[in-house]
Amino acid sequence: MEDIFSKIGTGLTLSQKIERKIEEAIRQKKLLPGTKLPTEKELCAKFAVSRTALREALRRLSARGLIDIKKGSGMYITELKIEDAINSLHLFYDLRFNSDLILQIIEVRRLFEPEIARLAARNRTEEDIKILQNNLSELEKCNPDNTQLEVDLINRFHMNLSKSTGNPIVIISLEPVYSLLPRMRNLIYGNIEGEKEYTMKYQRELIEALKLKDSQKAYEISVALLERNKEIYNKYFKAT
Repeated sequence: MEDIFSKIGTGLTLSQKIERKIEEAIRQKKLLPGTKLPTEKELCAKFAVSRTALREALRRLSARGLIDIKKGSGMYITELKIEDAINSLHLFYDLRFNSDLILQIIEVRRLFEPEIARLAARNRTEEDIKILQNNLSELEKCNPDNTQLEVDLINRFHMNLSKSTGNPIVIISLEPVYSLLPRMRNLIYGNIEGEKEYTMKYQRELIEALKLKDSQKAYEISVALLERNKEIYNKYFKAT
């Protein structure tokens, strides 16, 4: 512990130096999840810094989910969870939601989704197929007036398709992106005739390709959907 909490010295932004030093110790696994940190008084002495600088560093570490400050108990290194990373990206995208972000999302989906469909066709299980079929069945039965449920079901289909790849990194990377799709659909697709029917047709064809483990067909179906989406978005932005 002495090596980790050695004297900081003077220089620019002491609180940032403290923050980085503790973060680096976590990265190097010198501080493991559940480890209790020394008290504020002890840390101030070890780092040779003021309590103000230390508290600012601890506040930022806590906000980032790296430490947990428990009143009356102390400060502990937290175990980072996938949900924490995803939730941070959710907030980031929500705060930046505008026409530029929508176009960037379209580009990202065009880059990744066809390959996701290809990988899902190779790796899907029978259980994955059942989940996707149930998802489609719910969409088919969905009341046309319940637009919120409709967009949620479409979004869920994309998430379940990602899970069918068997690669958790795919889910971590794209779940925050997919969380914005309901807002995008509500904004742009509301008055497009036959949109639900087209979406269900796409899902049926993709499920069939996955059943056959036809990765190339799955890729092509995904490309066709995204090209259509791009045309719709381009028309929308030209009209606004």
